Amino acid sequence: MKPALLVIDMQNEFFNRSQACSDSLKSAIEYINAAIDLFRKKKLPIIVIQHKAEYLVPGNPGFDVHDSVKLKPQDIRVVKTYRNSFTKTGLAEKLRKLDVDTVIVTGYRADNCVLSTYRGAQDFDFTPIILKGSLASYNAEHIRFVEEISETISFGALKTLLQF
Repeated sequence: MKPALLVIDMQNEFFNRSQACSDSLKSAIEYINAAIDLFRKKKLPIIVIQHKAEYLVPGNPGFDVHDSVKLKPQDIRVVKTYRNSFTKTGLAEKLRKLDVDTVIVTGYRADNCVLSTYRGAQDFDFTPIILKGSLASYNAEHIRFVEEISETISFGALKTLLQF
């Protein structure tokens, strides 16, 4: 198994949507940053995915990844215009060049871009796994639902798995 960490749509714009969104994102960041640290230590790929829309474009502060996410310049960046991070982005090709077969999926919005990307990974023959606690949404029930219908892994189990 060679995993990559996908950090989806942790952009400033989404922190400003509502208090529920902001609280959910802040909670998810703890797990995302722990996973980033783990992937860095193991020299495994970290892929940062940013959503681009009419109102959300590079150069706009809302497009930028929130400062609390521990990113570095060497992290791979992917800009998407669809919910599924694999649609018209070259993500699958990048993962294949890195010999990745498994993606650990994290980020915003559990019931939208995260779930679409999870399913998209399956369509491209990658094994997707949701990192429990690393999802955000404006509705906590949506997070619970996505974790319930998906393959998930706790941070502790991920840490143990990557020690081998």
